[in-house]
Amino acid sequence: MNRRRHSVLSLPLVAGVAAASALVRPVAGAARGVRRSMGGRPQGYSSPQYHDGAFHNRLPSLVVENGNQGSMAVDFARKGDRGRPAGEVPLVAPDLPATASDLGATWLGHATVLLEVAGHWVLVDPVWSERVSPSATVGPKRSHPVPMELADLPRLSAVLISHDHYDHLDTATIDALTALQDVPFVVPLGIGSYLRGWGVPEERIVELDWDGSVTLGDLTLTCTEARHFSGRGFVRNLTLWSSWVIAAGSRRVFFGGDTGYTPAFAGIGEEHGPFDLTVLPIGAYDDRWADIHMNPAEAVRTHLEVHGGVMLPIHWCTYDLAFHTWAAPADWVVEEAAAHDVRLAMPRPGERFDATGPLPTADWWSAVAHKPERRRAS
Repeated sequence: MNRRRHSVLSLPLVAGVAAASALVRPVAGAARGVRRSMGGRPQGYSSPQYHDGAFHNRLPSLVVENGNQGSMAVDFARKGDRGRPAGEVPLVAPDLPATASDLGATWLGHATVLLEVAGHWVLVDPVWSERVSPSATVGPKRSHPVPMELADLPRLSAVLISHDHYDHLDTATIDALTALQDVPFVVPLGIGSYLRGWGVPEERIVELDWDGSVTLGDLTLTCTEARHFSGRGFVRNLTLWSSWVIAAGSRRVFFGGDTGYTPAFAGIGEEHGPFDLTVLPIGAYDDRWADIHMNPAEAVRTHLEVHGGVMLPIHWCTYDLAFHTWAAPADWVVEEAAAHDVRLAMPRPGERFDATGPLPTADWWSAVAHKPERRRAS
């Protein structure tokens, strides 16, 4: 296993009770397990992205525009229950091949995807918990179950994590994967501190800076730039966030993670593309935090700029994390993809597809959406 890493600098201890990525505060008596969910002590690294005690985007980026609390309260009241489906989300029990194909994908909900790349199984941002919160009793709750059990996963070549927010890095899921499989966890700088705190053996942790890579047999994983932020407590940006390039044989996959649009994607496309498959976020967007969450139009733009073949939209459907309606991201991305001749895969959660063959394109979400939906509510 060949990898490029960076030396460690000490940082102060992160203290206080954690807040969920969706800004949910645990109430008294509901904080069991909160401290453990924070993991170990994040540490800074000698990285170009790390200075003044924190990691930074290369472009100035606002997490939330100041002075918008009033408008957010109004939008929250106006949305009501339309951030969740009106009916039961249709799930498919994954029909996985005995061995990983040349290029396949199974979306399991939100940002969790089981990828098949030139015979390798790669799992990205695995979250099996009911809530994406430091608490098991409060915080954003699933709108559908995970379509498969963790114990039914095939033998993985790697687990990739994009950043430390609760809807992408889940303590219980990491615990289970650590026990079930002898798989390496490949993560951005600083996230190794959480994994160590949760008992993941050191030899199974690979931490990378942007442009760093690791080779596992003939599978190469490259940590690439994203435009986002991090934090599982009141202190932000003590760990890095990233997108990922997954390469094996003649196949290339780009996993966007959780990100706003950045011109850096064009450079990633030039250096690492073209990509046979892109896996890009389309949900949780809002004009008030546009720097750090792309919308569906920006996702299609990113797909084109990295020279993508098939596009798989993620980061929608499962958790209510913004003010747009539940089906709005799906409706919008279908419209944008059609306008730009993008080959779009829109599977039901659990529905495996081969990216070299016919793609799942049927509109399954409208049947369980609230009526009427507002496409671009933000």
